[in-house]
Amino acid sequence: MDHESGVDCDVHPAVPDMAALLPHITPEWREQITIRGIDHLDLTSYPPGTPLAARPDWRPQKGKPGSSLAMMQTQALDAFASRFAICNCLWGAQAVFNADFGLALCQGINNWLAAEWLDREPRLRASIVVPWQDPTLAAQEIDRMAPDHRFVQVLLPVMGELPLGRRSLWPIYEAAARHSLPVGIHAGGAYRHAPTSVGWPSYYVEDYVAQSQVFQGQLMSLVYEGVFTKFPDLQVVLIESGFTWLPSFMWRMNKTWRGVRIEVPWVSEPPAEIIRHHVRLTTQPLDAPPDPAQLDIVMEQIGSDRMLLFSTDYPHWQFDGTQSLPANFTPALRRRICVENPLDTYPRLKENLQ
Repeated sequence: MDHESGVDCDVHPAVPDMAALLPHITPEWREQITIRGIDHLDLTSYPPGTPLAARPDWRPQKGKPGSSLAMMQTQALDAFASRFAICNCLWGAQAVFNADFGLALCQGINNWLAAEWLDREPRLRASIVVPWQDPTLAAQEIDRMAPDHRFVQVLLPVMGELPLGRRSLWPIYEAAARHSLPVGIHAGGAYRHAPTSVGWPSYYVEDYVAQSQVFQGQLMSLVYEGVFTKFPDLQVVLIESGFTWLPSFMWRMNKTWRGVRIEVPWVSEPPAEIIRHHVRLTTQPLDAPPDPAQLDIVMEQIGSDRMLLFSTDYPHWQFDGTQSLPANFTPALRRRICVENPLDTYPRLKENLQ
């Protein structure tokens, strides 16, 4: 891998509709879906009509943003000289209440990703979509897909039934750790609960901005419930979380832990150190201050240059052109964010580079 060829850690292939998944779903569920008349149901999790859904130059003339492999090849892979790009498929399989149906849909998505995207473009890798409605079934799906080393991560939405650190969810982390797969936690969710701590917002913009607060709550849960103590090799990637909130958040976690650490004796080192060791964050959307010098201060406060992973969030509209990282980032920091950090985070990416 040369200096220019990096890893895009977040691109979004779009499922056209349920019908696109039918060939990749088990026959019994294919029959049920057809009989129920939901074979054209669309569980798209990102509002396709909003300006954020796609940059104007990345929006196709017809179809959903992100539904064209050819456009992704030209606009994301070629334009950013990406050696690899990780497909994070956001669709509503994890929102259905029937866990067996959720498993069937997740299997369909994973099979569809392999056949329609990974088989057709060698630069693409993908995350395993799992039915977290039932952690045992989720672990089974991880075990099913893990032998295909083009799948480099397990994907969870940031919002669901429970805080992500709860022990009932640990079978997911056990399976991920057993296969040396990071767990990616992406913005969005099943919407079982309000995305804000004060109830349901009225507008999408409120939901969108509040996502960073949800990430903070889940990160607290993972640390204080002891996930990283139980699974010391587990890596977690926060995707589309922003990162400038991290310094003050880690400071508050450390300060409070010193006063009430007797409650969580398994957290034996400062939470900020645990986060620096186990957690990575993608760069888009880049919630940076307008003055680049202020971002240098934030990076210094984070205390590590190993936590950020390059991403474009293709096809979502977070920036224009190909200037996706701040101009004041040094060449060494750019290489770490675009190349070294992703390769350290995703061991399977190195297999084709030997």
